[in-house]
Amino acid sequence: MAAPCSQQAVLQQVSQLWSLLDDLSESSPEGYRRFIQQQLKDGADYYSSPQAHSCLRTEILEPEEGVLYVNVCSWKRVPTPESHSSPVPLCASKLATGAEGKEVYSVIDVAFSPETLRRAEGDGEERDQLLRLALLYAEQNHGLRLSPCYTLTSANIKGPTQRMRDRLATPLNTSAHSAPEGGSLLQQICALQQNKEKEEEKGCSQLFPQEVTNPAKGGLIQELSSTTTVAQPQEPRYKLAVIQDGEGRPHTLQLTVDLPGISSISECKLSISQDDVLIEVEDLYHLQLDLPETVNEEAASATFSKKTRILSVTVPIL
Repeated sequence: MAAPCSQQAVLQQVSQLWSLLDDLSESSPEGYRRFIQQQLKDGADYYSSPQAHSCLRTEILEPEEGVLYVNVCSWKRVPTPESHSSPVPLCASKLATGAEGKEVYSVIDVAFSPETLRRAEGDGEERDQLLRLALLYAEQNHGLRLSPCYTLTSANIKGPTQRMRDRLATPLNTSAHSAPEGGSLLQQICALQQNKEKEEEKGCSQLFPQEVTNPAKGGLIQELSSTTTVAQPQEPRYKLAVIQDGEGRPHTLQLTVDLPGISSISECKLSISQDDVLIEVEDLYHLQLDLPETVNEEAASATFSKKTRILSVTVPIL
């Protein structure tokens, strides 16, 4: 396998490309037009957002009993298998946790190519095999033993759509990651620009969630991942409580998270919306929770105790 292009090598290709395009525009205007259109299409497909397709629910039997939701997504970035006997490419997120009412659950996002999902829709047996392939991925890569039975939910996604897209798309934003091998030159140029923007963002004080999938490949599954190996963050211990007012009505949500090894709140990436919260410490911790009540995220406050290494988040309920 060839090594990814360095930034200098890609920039040299850019210079050569401009020269070739100038020649092509003069010698074959129609060929020049087709080339530009194809490059724009390739770039648009590669950086398109994953779309929710369907959601299945199953039971976790081991290591601890629980509920697992699998968001099956359609993503143009994922290639179609070369043949029916070829491994099925997929891109998957890390295992996240959430809560909705009294239900506490785990969730994972698995993306296939639009063509792969389209073919499965016309064949019930093939669709079942594709869904079981997503469950097999969850078992193999997260140490789970799942029930052989599953149900399709009425909703096509579990949790906020943007969270699903963030979890799946973040590998594109890894600073040490160049454009994937085999990508078009336009994709490599775009990747260089994204890396530059990410380097500039490192000095900003804003908090952005970042996730990287755990690379894996085996059997009928071909997972798309970055070329770098990234440590798998762990879910920290936490407590989520609903504080009531004097009349017994929900008033405030209070979340406490144990973060051993952290010395400053600046190491934490914290994001709160009206219905969920995301806390991350690079390479160490990852916690995503769906909140049981709708909250006023603009009035949220967070404190960190250097003595106990506990992050406390308080947010009023709407």
